[in-house]
Amino acid sequence: MAPAKEDVPADAPEHCPGTASDQAGKADSCAGCPNQQACATAPKGPDPSIPLINERMADVRHKILVLSGKGGVGKSTFTTNLAFALSLDDAVQVGIMDIDITGPSMPKMTGLEGETIHQSNTGWSPVYVSDNLGVMSVGFMLQNPDDAVIWRGPKKNGIIKQFLKDVDWGALDYLVVDTPPGTSDEHLSAVQYLKESGITGAVLVTTPQEISLQDVRKEIGFCRKVGVPIIGVVENMAGFVCPSCKHKSEIFAPTTGGAVKMCEDVGVPFLGSIPIDPRIGKSCDLGESYLDMYPGEAAYTAYMDVIASKETNYVEGRPRVLATVDTNLAMYFHRDTIVRR
Repeated sequence: MAPAKEDVPADAPEHCPGTASDQAGKADSCAGCPNQQACATAPKGPDPSIPLINERMADVRHKILVLSGKGGVGKSTFTTNLAFALSLDDAVQVGIMDIDITGPSMPKMTGLEGETIHQSNTGWSPVYVSDNLGVMSVGFMLQNPDDAVIWRGPKKNGIIKQFLKDVDWGALDYLVVDTPPGTSDEHLSAVQYLKESGITGAVLVTTPQEISLQDVRKEIGFCRKVGVPIIGVVENMAGFVCPSCKHKSEIFAPTTGGAVKMCEDVGVPFLGSIPIDPRIGKSCDLGESYLDMYPGEAAYTAYMDVIASKETNYVEGRPRVLATVDTNLAMYFHRDTIVRR
């Protein structure tokens, strides 16, 4: 039986068995395919855990993947501040799932380093920053935060599955998933496990220079191949604004037009640019919310402009995520609904 169209990558060779097949990455036709290793290590066939994951995810309204092609562009920093921003409204329930297995940053960035996971009769409990912001990360399982996580693909896939089916997330408005750079095992696993319950979309993070943009283009290709809607692209580290004179200097020059030009070229939404502010890094190191500590600064305004929009639609008085043209999504939040704690 021929594989379903959505199970065959666009760049796959003829006679591809499909990503869900037991022969994915192993068949003779897979030789030379750029996806061979990823397909060989990704979970295959009907997974008995999927119904359990669907049950857990039934109470999660929006599942947002934060992706980057290149490492070091501030993806985890953006994930942290996005979650902090969403949780500023005490009525909004937010979760962060850290699937950067070998480089878990969320415990440090959210001020939870040293905390451990507790188990109850309903499953693993997230570690809470506040009453409405919970976090789950491999970092909570390490005896020492400097311990290396040296796992192959199947074990990474297994822990991601556990985060989805065994964690008692409860009812969430947003589950923000922090991913490692690239398009590998963790990304395929997250997409496959969440596909049936529905992924709201992906936010892609880049810096202005071409060396980062060329990898984001690959990430866009990944999203389109596996059917993940693209919410849009955020350009991080987009210049440095002097805190004294407010002059902006381009540290990473957008030699090919930056993220704005790339988004125009590939037809995805551009969500906005966030300037460099050393206090963002300091806040992450201290596990504090930059948005709480430095309201009114240029980077604060940029973050809120990315998250908020003047074109707000409401469902029963609450902001919602709206579908736009094609399979893309645009995030709309209303700044007036975000109440500072």
